Amino acid sequence: MFYLSTRNEKIRKTPAEAILQGIADDGGLYMPESFESTSFPMERLTEMSGKEISAKVLSLLFSGDSMFPEDSDKEAAFLKAVKRGYDGKFDDEDYAPLAKVGDAYVMELYHGPTCAFKDVALQLLPQLVAEAKRATEMKEEIVILTATSGDTGSAALSGFSDVDGTKIIVFYPKHGISAVQERQMVSCKGKNTCVVAVEGKFDDAQSGVKNIFATLQLPEGVKLSSANSINIGRLAPQVAYYFKAYRDLLMGNEIKMGDKVNFIVPTGNFGDILAGYFAMNMGLPVGKLVCASNENKVLTDFFEKGVYNKNRDFHVTKSPSMDILISSNLERLLYLVCGAEKCASYMKDLKENGEYKISSDELAKIRAIFDAGFADDKTTLDVINSVYAKHGYIMDTHTAVAWKVYEDWAKDNGNGYKSVVLSTASAYKFSNSVMNAIGKEYDDEFDALEKLHKETGAKIPGSLVGIKEKPVVHNNVVKKEDMLTFVADMVGKKEWIK
Repeated sequence: MFYLSTRNEKIRKTPAEAILQGIADDGGLYMPESFESTSFPMERLTEMSGKEISAKVLSLLFSGDSMFPEDSDKEAAFLKAVKRGYDGKFDDEDYAPLAKVGDAYVMELYHGPTCAFKDVALQLLPQLVAEAKRATEMKEEIVILTATSGDTGSAALSGFSDVDGTKIIVFYPKHGISAVQERQMVSCKGKNTCVVAVEGKFDDAQSGVKNIFATLQLPEGVKLSSANSINIGRLAPQVAYYFKAYRDLLMGNEIKMGDKVNFIVPTGNFGDILAGYFAMNMGLPVGKLVCASNENKVLTDFFEKGVYNKNRDFHVTKSPSMDILISSNLERLLYLVCGAEKCASYMKDLKENGEYKISSDELAKIRAIFDAGFADDKTTLDVINSVYAKHGYIMDTHTAVAWKVYEDWAKDNGNGYKSVVLSTASAYKFSNSVMNAIGKEYDDEFDALEKLHKETGAKIPGSLVGIKEKPVVHNNVVKKEDMLTFVADMVGKKEWIK
């Protein structure tokens, strides 16, 4: 298996090389050269644990590589890596449980150390990076660069904190995340960690990181990589929980083998829903993948009209992890639909003009699998309140966006298949918005944590208990145009936190 750039198929890397590099030299993203050899053994699905499903997915996507000795059992080797990444990190052995809510299921992806879905990938990515370094005999130090709209940063810091041979720099929009999300990051004590607030929005941070990859002259002994979903090593572990959800439905007698299932996914950067498309290409029976957006509905408009246009007003919303106008992983879908040459052309148009338009045939191919919808802030809060009142189930703002899109979609376009709504964060990460939604008073966001617990009885995640008292370790603030200079200075330092 080789990985090719979405913009030039002549750029070919082994899985280990693709994981370590993160972004291709031409700015493209790495994609499997084919899904033909990645067929998941569905006949074994109900016999497999969640960790075994993860190991199988990884062994298929990273086959034919030296990441583990060629004479070893690849699946067993990956299972050891999964266990090292997951054991003791989640609330229990089930890292992605399903909850029945009304006529649908909610897949709870927030039971990890930072209470967000990105833990599923970012507790495992350091294991993949370490093995990729061994396989390629890389001696250089890896500096992970990451832009976050709220959750990737804390999950990446948790995964890479004090991991030998790595350092990590996380950029986040200064006024674009919740107070809990910010405190999770700036209180990280890992000696190899650096957290930086950017005076701008997430797209500024993400564009800045991409520019650093393209232009930074590195000192000898240092290599850059990424923990964002632009890195295939970050995206691949997310594929597994789609298969796991299907297994849970089978074991609950909700479906029979071969039945299709719909997945409704709240997404801004398009990585989480793209993982579902990978799963479909690997053999998972999927009805529709429904893309749920907030008021920054650039993806909704794209799926409706075939025009991607980032030249629009930017909204700071109650679902900040989706406050994104440049959805990087959409490039991977375009590559699958139209090939590298046209994909490169579209990305050039986006960079130069802020928009591109795909053909009607290309849009039809995409719409055969994807639908989309959005919800504004008022509707999002109304949904949190109504679901809690009707079902006694509390959800965060991002999940509420997806639930509203699910309700509208099921009413207008439903296909009769079972539906799974992906829940990407704990309600406690956005407790102030949740308290507002259910009409309860509080003093500040941290007080809202305690009040939400008293109101609902839902357990506060251990990592958020006492978070207000955690000392601030990182207080870096930069302008967006100074990100490159900041990183150039940091990579030359031996110690980041003394």
